[in-house]
Amino acid sequence: MFFTTVFLYPLVLALLCAGAGLLVDRLSGGFLPAPLLLAVGAAALIGLSQLTTYIIPLAPATPYIILGAALAGFAVGAERVRALAGRLPALGWLLAVPVLAYLIAMAPVIAVGRPSFSSFAILGDSAVHMMGADFLIRHGQDYSHLDLRNTYGQYINGYYNNYYPSGSDTLFGGSSFLLGLRLIWAFQPFNAFMLAIASGPAWILVRRIGLGRFWSALAALTVVVPALVYGYELIASVKEITALPLMLTLGALVVVHRSWLGRGAAHVIPFALTLAAGVSALGVAFGVWGLVAAVVLAVVAVDQIRSRRLAPARALASVGVGALALLVAAWPTWVHFSGAVRIANNIASTSNSGNLHSSLKTSQVFGVWLVGTYKLPPHGTALLATQAAIAVIGVAAVVGAARLLRMRAYALAGWIGCTLLAWLLVSNSVTTWAEAKTLVLTSPILVLLAWAGVAAVRAAPGWLAPPVGAGLLAAVIVAGILGSDALQYRNSNLAPTARYQELASVDARFAGEGPTLFTDYDEYALYVLRDMDIGAPNFPFQPVGLRNVAIAKHPVQLDRLPPQELISYPLIVTRRDPIASRPSSAYTLLWQGSYYQVWGRRPGAATTVAHLGLSGSPRAQCTRIGRLAQPAVNDRASVVAAVAPEVVKVPLAQAPHPETWGQDSLGGFIMRTAGAVSASFRLPAAGVWDLWVQGHFARALKITIDGRPIESVSDQLGGDSLIPSTAPPLPLRLPAGVHRLTATLGTAGLAPGGGAGTILDAVFLTPGEDRGDHTLESIPAADWRDLCGRRYPWVEVVWSEVA
Repeated sequence: MFFTTVFLYPLVLALLCAGAGLLVDRLSGGFLPAPLLLAVGAAALIGLSQLTTYIIPLAPATPYIILGAALAGFAVGAERVRALAGRLPALGWLLAVPVLAYLIAMAPVIAVGRPSFSSFAILGDSAVHMMGADFLIRHGQDYSHLDLRNTYGQYINGYYNNYYPSGSDTLFGGSSFLLGLRLIWAFQPFNAFMLAIASGPAWILVRRIGLGRFWSALAALTVVVPALVYGYELIASVKEITALPLMLTLGALVVVHRSWLGRGAAHVIPFALTLAAGVSALGVAFGVWGLVAAVVLAVVAVDQIRSRRLAPARALASVGVGALALLVAAWPTWVHFSGAVRIANNIASTSNSGNLHSSLKTSQVFGVWLVGTYKLPPHGTALLATQAAIAVIGVAAVVGAARLLRMRAYALAGWIGCTLLAWLLVSNSVTTWAEAKTLVLTSPILVLLAWAGVAAVRAAPGWLAPPVGAGLLAAVIVAGILGSDALQYRNSNLAPTARYQELASVDARFAGEGPTLFTDYDEYALYVLRDMDIGAPNFPFQPVGLRNVAIAKHPVQLDRLPPQELISYPLIVTRRDPIASRPSSAYTLLWQGSYYQVWGRRPGAATTVAHLGLSGSPRAQCTRIGRLAQPAVNDRASVVAAVAPEVVKVPLAQAPHPETWGQDSLGGFIMRTAGAVSASFRLPAAGVWDLWVQGHFARALKITIDGRPIESVSDQLGGDSLIPSTAPPLPLRLPAGVHRLTATLGTAGLAPGGGAGTILDAVFLTPGEDRGDHTLESIPAADWRDLCGRRYPWVEVVWSEVA
């Protein structure tokens, strides 16, 4: 799975895009430069997949249709392929750049050697795109059969049936289905691939500013991975990452306009397809960047008409062909244009800043941000280094702009100038979330201008001539950008692979048996359990009938759910946690894994009259049990009580610990640095005990008991870092008596997550023979006093005795 998703999938994507690019090149007259083939091919496949998913019967055939388009491209472009193969030695640097960009983008996943993704618990939109890509390929844009009573159906309907941009999703889903991949593992490779192919148009742009091949490779690489862009790739902001190569391709086509503008109406097709793909992927807001390129081309065309190098009739024909291609390739958007505009306006005007703590700094556009996240400012020495690098890059950008004018590279200068103007105008008219997106797409332009400054220094006389001046300036750009990326790489937390693999097995086992109540908070489960019709009250889209009964982003407390509302859920999926309440007595444990339990409603289960969650002392509980049971004493009713397992807590919270560790709101440790904490606990009996550890563990937490090493806990992350995640139990055979447990966090290495905090909330033990369903005690309602004297998580009154 790891090799297939990380290495084979991007290779297949490259072949699909290359084939589609060759087909477009042939249809448009054969002028496309080789560096643009992948980006233009991706644009064509986005347009094609948008059409096939819009024509509902064709949706499941989308993977094979895009494959057919690619094969057709290789067939009609065989001569071009042979010509490119003969030039492979000369294309070495050009081919190396996208490979390096992909490896940088995929570095966190490659480093751990398992399928995963780095957007985990940072941006929930990733889960939406996984769901959408899967749904659109399986069902197309047919939303009539969605179950709108539950969370999964409401998510799909709320986004995609309301004209949310889906261009990246249809290409992602179609290409992944072709290899039979699980989208949860293919998502980051897809984002990394789209980022990597941006290096093709970046190569065209940096070559135009007068850099040689080695320098162009270095420049193109940094143009596509400035700090802000890399940060958005790590959180899998797929719309912006897909839009980036399309935006740069428009700029590259502007730069090479002499090879196609006015030379034939069909030559405009690549430009139109690229613009259409941007609109499909990012929304109608991409029209801003399309307008920038179109304005520059219009100025060039008018100049050519005035100088009689372009006939007005030919110009009109090109406009007509381009408009037709744009109309067809983004047809679903144009058909629902008013809805697409509404979505764009909502994004631009929303007061919800998403995962941003505050507005991003304008200075981040220069590509350097020497801190582990783009969301927070650097401090101390890192701040001074960031400011110095930004100042150098800013001066280089000014020098670079002057160089473009001296070179009379007016088309490139015009495109860059209009793009920067569009950025300033848009930033002043939108709110925090949309402003950040414009910064992301503008950052490569400023880095490009800085490299034009390097080219100017290389061409300057005197002591500033190469290699000294240009080398120093290039070193600042490269070190600043790649250093910023390295810090973000270290701070990234990867999705817990094993937990999602277990959820996938649950989906396969219980597919079609829903609707299913899901009590954990984890948005990615909506994709993984997509065949079980999930209802999750703690998500933004809550099930009908279960609204306002769960705290957002917290696990669902089953005791708060009205018993009558559970009747519609034959299945309940809970996180395996011995101190959490089990479902009502109407449910029995069907399946248990390392992380999850699946409960099923028993056929003919007794009707629950009342359900009461309990806490406090046994005496207080007895009083409450009596109040619940007494009204049913004269009826044929029973009182059922859940008996919780024996829990032995390890009092780590009161133990001495390193001063550098902080405490979270639950009293747990935020383990920012290496260190250890140790505490004693007493076991009442010898035997097999399960050791449970709660918290969030990107790095390995080593556990020892009485000096004996126990299995380390690592790669255990929940859906929200503020809520403890319970790791699978570690079975131990221990004698009765006092024992000492030590939890040790080692020094952070080079692996991802080394810069992120590990959180330890609790450690406790339960008897190892506990199966997970706990014991139910059932007695006649008249005998309710027999339940007094013990603690219970809950009691309920049912009409008949529970078997």
